Amino acid sequence: MPVITVYLTEELYRKLSEVIRSEDVSPDEFIVKLLIKEFNIDIDPTDMVEFHLRLSEKFLAEAEEFLARGDYVQASEKGWSAAAQIVKALAAKEGRELRSHKDLWTYIDELAEKLNNRELRRLWRTVNSLHQNFYEGWMPSRDVIYALEDVKEFIKMLRKYL
Repeated sequence: MPVITVYLTEELYRKLSEVIRSEDVSPDEFIVKLLIKEFNIDIDPTDMVEFHLRLSEKFLAEAEEFLARGDYVQASEKGWSAAAQIVKALAAKEGRELRSHKDLWTYIDELAEKLNNRELRRLWRTVNSLHQNFYEGWMPSRDVIYALEDVKEFIKMLRKYL
């Protein structure tokens, strides 16, 4: 995947970070959506599937790096992000765009019903505990490690449908 580096002043970075946080998406996702909208680019759904899939892989690798460094809070957020991106990839395959936590939960609910898969629901709940841990930092390190194993299982389960 091509990498683009953007240099910003501290103040501009702070302001952009606030906006991106309010949108509750990754910086990569925010910038891509902004560019698509600004330049009125017609995107094929398969391009968005690939985009979200690659982000999922990127975040999972970052989760492993943070885990190796003992940064369990950052590992938690990257694990959650990896799982959220695989869900968005699957939705993009159907021509859907998920824009909120509620959209993610609704999609997983629909998918689990369609597949008659309670395990998918359980894994999704674990994934979401990682997102909460990013903000609250209450999860013991061993539980973060186990939850990241569940993230991998969740991603493996959903990749079958891509």
